[in-house]
Amino acid sequence: MIGLSVKITLSMLLALPACSTARPAAPATPHTLSTPPRVAALTVGAERLEKYLPQLQGKRVGLVINQTSRVGRAYLVDTLRARGINVTAIFAPEHGFRGEEADGATITDGRDARSGVPVRSVYGKTKKPTPEMLADVDVLIFDIQDVGARFYTFISTLHYVMEAAAEQGKTVIVLDRPNPNADLVDGPILEPAHKSFVGLDPLPIAHGLTVGELATMINGEKWLAGGKKCALTVVPLAAGYTHATAYALPIAPSPNLPTAHAVALYPSICLFEGTNVSVGRGTSTPFEVIGSPTQPATRPYTFTPAPNAGSPSPPLKGQVCHGLNLAGVPTRAASGGLVLSYLLDFYQQSTDKAHFFGKYFEELSGTNSMREQIIAGKTEAEIRASWAPGLNKFKALRKKYLLYPER
Repeated sequence: MIGLSVKITLSMLLALPACSTARPAAPATPHTLSTPPRVAALTVGAERLEKYLPQLQGKRVGLVINQTSRVGRAYLVDTLRARGINVTAIFAPEHGFRGEEADGATITDGRDARSGVPVRSVYGKTKKPTPEMLADVDVLIFDIQDVGARFYTFISTLHYVMEAAAEQGKTVIVLDRPNPNADLVDGPILEPAHKSFVGLDPLPIAHGLTVGELATMINGEKWLAGGKKCALTVVPLAAGYTHATAYALPIAPSPNLPTAHAVALYPSICLFEGTNVSVGRGTSTPFEVIGSPTQPATRPYTFTPAPNAGSPSPPLKGQVCHGLNLAGVPTRAASGGLVLSYLLDFYQQSTDKAHFFGKYFEELSGTNSMREQIIAGKTEAEIRASWAPGLNKFKALRKKYLLYPER
């Protein structure tokens, strides 16, 4: 699924046969990821109940969870309540507690129909839990599947939950899960001027950490407001997991990452969200196709974004997009890092370079320099070289916080 280093040039991609519509999605249940079988049997943190249940006895417990928060097939909230744990609140991140809300949709407060537990939104007007939201909580459990990219908002939610806990004297327990891009550490480091909800901490685009490792780093480096640290416990995966372990996600991590291939492409392809190029939101293959009306009509693949459950109002809705179908292509550059060739090529081939980049591009790239480098015609090698000082420093820092071997 990841770690492919086979080199495919753009000329090979352009030689692929043309297609007028996006390929159909394989039949699947709403949160079932279309993936190969697991390469390794892993026991995730949530399944190691003996490691954290004793810490929950007699406590009021808040859960920061979504549809990936399972113990086997059971939702974590149901598992804990069945064992007598007093779950007083569920904190719902982007896409909601059940993971069914569209990209960017405001999440509202409510109540879980099955358990009756109050649901409090941390993806709307409030992204950081307030003192009122935590008044009936002693311990916060964070258990959400990450994909290893700085701009994936669940790690920003993690940051804010830890920050609120530090300020209000609450304990945080992170139930660790594999990072499906755990061996990928690449990209420019986020600059403070571009801090946003799609990038709060000085990480590269692909950070190569599990959420447990990242939480430990956030605490250890005092990245929380005021340099505070929260009371933190990480329940790691059981022995046997490494950063090179292939892992097929059993549950789609969000509505627009429905396949393992999309998850692997995401750290590279998401930069297009800051341009006038569609990443396939509003199709059956988001993050596996790229295209735009401002690309040459000779591109070998076309698609037309249309409203769907994952994107009720997708970018370039109703417009024919000319581009590439990335299904089946390697998800890494020949160097083993992020794929930049698509971005460079699409800028060069754009018929509207003046409007290729949007304001959002700097928030995603994390730096002023990438837009400038692409416009100036810098090569991929030159752009990568500019990342090296910050990336090398981060890689050294990362080693301090690894809970699992690289291989």
